[in-house]
Amino acid sequence: MQKKAKIICILATIAIIFILLFQVFKVQNIILKKIYPIKYSDYVYQYAEEYEVDPLLIFAIIKAESNFKPNVVSSSKAIGLMQLMDATAEELARKLDIPFTEKASLYDPELNIKLGTKYFSDLLKEYNQNMLLALTAYNAGKGNLKRWIEQGTLKEDGSDIENIPYKETNNYVRKIVRDYKIYQGLYK
Repeated sequence: MQKKAKIICILATIAIIFILLFQVFKVQNIILKKIYPIKYSDYVYQYAEEYEVDPLLIFAIIKAESNFKPNVVSSSKAIGLMQLMDATAEELARKLDIPFTEKASLYDPELNIKLGTKYFSDLLKEYNQNMLLALTAYNAGKGNLKRWIEQGTLKEDGSDIENIPYKETNNYVRKIVRDYKIYQGLYK
């Protein structure tokens, strides 16, 4: 009888440990989802599907660019959730036949996400779906990326992102890759 009681005690202890571990992981996911939210998800999912980009990657970009604050303006005058430059937004709006009269409209989450997602989608196409090169161009500009590749600073396949000469862009690409993996773990 004592042997049976010990087995029951061990099984109960194991069950309690599993319950506690489950609760810890559940709490951890709740906390991580607060840190890595999917705000503006209606717009992100709509335009990510329309422009054939993984929505979780768009969430990672928005997190890095503005931390989901639609009224952010960078020191280089990039605006909104996806930090678009006025000239880039005007060009994209023209391509999409969207009326664009003033840069203040870039504070609108839907327009900003639509234009930013379209721009990133165009970059992915231009760089043969190479996410690392597209992210580098999104942050540092296509001209800088082209020069770095031509000078041999970066490989054409983007496999050596550690060589990105701008520290900000280097950190930016790494951060988005990391955050994208976290978003995949939380929301896939």
